[in-house]
Amino acid sequence: MKPVFIALDFPTAAKTFEFLQTFSEINNLSVKVGMELFYREGPEIIKKLRQKNINVFLDLKLHDIPHTVEKAAFQLAQLDVQYTTIHALGGGKMIQAARDGLDAGSKQYHTKTTKLLAVTQLTSTSEAQLKVEEQVDVSMPESVSHLANIAYQSGADGVIASALEDEFIHKKVNKNLLCINPGIRLNSNNNDDQKRVVTPIKARQLGSDGIVVGRSITKADNPVETYKMIFAEINGGK
Repeated sequence: MKPVFIALDFPTAAKTFEFLQTFSEINNLSVKVGMELFYREGPEIIKKLRQKNINVFLDLKLHDIPHTVEKAAFQLAQLDVQYTTIHALGGGKMIQAARDGLDAGSKQYHTKTTKLLAVTQLTSTSEAQLKVEEQVDVSMPESVSHLANIAYQSGADGVIASALEDEFIHKKVNKNLLCINPGIRLNSNNNDDQKRVVTPIKARQLGSDGIVVGRSITKADNPVETYKMIFAEINGGK
């Protein structure tokens, strides 16, 4: 089944677990912990989530020299998270260093190997920004697939990209490379700061391997029922 990662964009652990109380009936729940929550609560928040058998996607987007990233990834391995992220723009050597760090850390701490996801272009980045600010003289799909190929060749398990690029990535890089997609909204939601957004159904049609959903669930009148609906949509109603 394709996971739906609930983005836990809460400022504290207390608010996080208050929200998660209503999800006690959901088996194999997956969540995303980002910078705000992790920087506030530290590794303890991850430990508490794992104690509840919740799958964790730790989204810190590591981006530094290869040696530093390798050491950081080694330490992240002890948290026993299922996924973590780096920036593909850090290059092949940095991505490989992250892979090496996670693999070595999992052996040292006797944890399952964490899947490494490389962030390509943020879903808040527009085509105009790509060309004017980043001075990238190719289309968005070409830029994303180029970074995805570097990630694939350097040991990443998958990439973070808009679902709009999934077909291009699977065709140009490798059909087995995981494409995990943020920028997912329901038809009734506004786009907030995201530029390249799609619905859960559209993401499935484009070949998504999993989606990240935040406000559409966390700010819904009934978060659990909204989660169930989105999970059914990304998995074809199964």
